[in-house]
Amino acid sequence: MDQQLTFADSEFSNKRRQTRKEKFLGRMDKLIPWARLEDVIVPHYPFEEVSQWLSEAGVLLKEGSLIDATIIEAPSSTKNTEGERDPEMHQTKKGNQWHFGMKAHIGVDARTGITHSFTTTSANEHDLNQADQLLHGEEVFIFADAGYRGAKKRDELKHHQADWYIAEQPGRLKALKQRPRINKVRIQTEYLKASIRAKVEHPFRIIKCQFGFVKARYRGLKKNDGKLAMLFALTNVVRVDQMLRAQG
Repeated sequence: MDQQLTFADSEFSNKRRQTRKEKFLGRMDKLIPWARLEDVIVPHYPFEEVSQWLSEAGVLLKEGSLIDATIIEAPSSTKNTEGERDPEMHQTKKGNQWHFGMKAHIGVDARTGITHSFTTTSANEHDLNQADQLLHGEEVFIFADAGYRGAKKRDELKHHQADWYIAEQPGRLKALKQRPRINKVRIQTEYLKASIRAKVEHPFRIIKCQFGFVKARYRGLKKNDGKLAMLFALTNVVRVDQMLRAQG
């Protein structure tokens, strides 16, 4: 584990005179085996535990997966102690707008909308690079947006025997719509793929709109990854509650 600042270091690093509180926290750092306590906490990863529970309960059907990614903005200001932006966050262009921050990549059960896997990267990471990490391996079909075109040719994805349904590039779809009568079937197919794929956006909506995680709360990916693990676990609980209420 990387060496981190202790409570005493972080709170009192700028003070010249050692206070009673600083002395107390310093003694605690010497007395308490933090590394051993962290080892106790590590196995209790909430997202994986909740996912396992849902799988055992038969909620995760694992027939198909929807994969996607969303950008989570991070503060771009350099008005901080280091005088620089977070080095683990990067910028990327989406449409005509630049964004600085990170990405959350998720794999969602196609039938229930339950998130079964997720990863976090800097914002400039290509979505396709994380595709293999978002699949559980039992899929019969996979839906994804145009950012995942070429997935079947990737070496790390060739072992997946599922059928891939990937959206057309926006420019290509626009060209098809210029001759709607001739391309009617292909256009309707794209609409059908989009309607199925839309369910992957629901966890992002809950994370951002209900839980308010519209910006990265911490510096670095590790802490934000831990925060998102908890939020996606809670998102799955929210989704199950929605399903139960819908059943009456």
